Amino acid sequence: MFQSLIDWLDRIGPRLQRAFIEGDRWKLYLQGLGTTMELTVIALIFGVLLGLVVAVIRSAHDQQRIGRRNFVLGVLNVLCQIYTTVIRGTPMLVQLFIWTFVIFPTQRNKVLVAFIGLGVNSGAYVAEIIRGGLMSVDAGQSEAGRSLGLGYFDTMRFIVIPQAFKNILPSLGNEFITLFKDTSLAQAIGGAEMLYYASTIGGRTFDYMPPLLGIAAMYLAIVIVFTWLQGRLERRLRESDRR
Repeated sequence: MFQSLIDWLDRIGPRLQRAFIEGDRWKLYLQGLGTTMELTVIALIFGVLLGLVVAVIRSAHDQQRIGRRNFVLGVLNVLCQIYTTVIRGTPMLVQLFIWTFVIFPTQRNKVLVAFIGLGVNSGAYVAEIIRGGLMSVDAGQSEAGRSLGLGYFDTMRFIVIPQAFKNILPSLGNEFITLFKDTSLAQAIGGAEMLYYASTIGGRTFDYMPPLLGIAAMYLAIVIVFTWLQGRLERRLRESDRR
């Protein structure tokens, strides 16, 4: 048994060296990781801002009183519904191809295209997450804010959204983790992230197993850290509720 293990290590050692050590290839993995993190953070920020606007529009439309419907708000609500339906109903990879080959066919910066594609995709899911959180807040909270003389947006900003944030935090954290993993799809359009460099190194060494297993371990380690941080933040918010 030990001899078999030694023989396996003798075989795998040179493969690991070619994949990570020779030519300082480990720097390429770190460069890809940096791009992956940038894609995740910027796309999520863009998605949260876009999703917040969509969620507020749809919530404001749903909360209108019967007989006092706003036409402009109705049109915006229809556009938001079309946006969320189309984006959530089509694969992200197809959307990235459309952004790359249809909307921005002359754009050479594929990472920028990936930023836009991932952000727009995330925005549709974040919009539904935020809308669900806003709906979970008791309607009496909004009525209390309006009775104090606050306008709709001030009521949302100071009363409803802070309470809804605690409800949507787990789902928003899961969206962040999902988006982090989905950045690997940027490789299909030429985005230089982790999978792009792993595939490139595998092509140079004619051995794809070590690079792919290496980035899989990197993805897993970072997801574990994100999950741990999310759990700590949720526990802290629960403790603040008890006080």
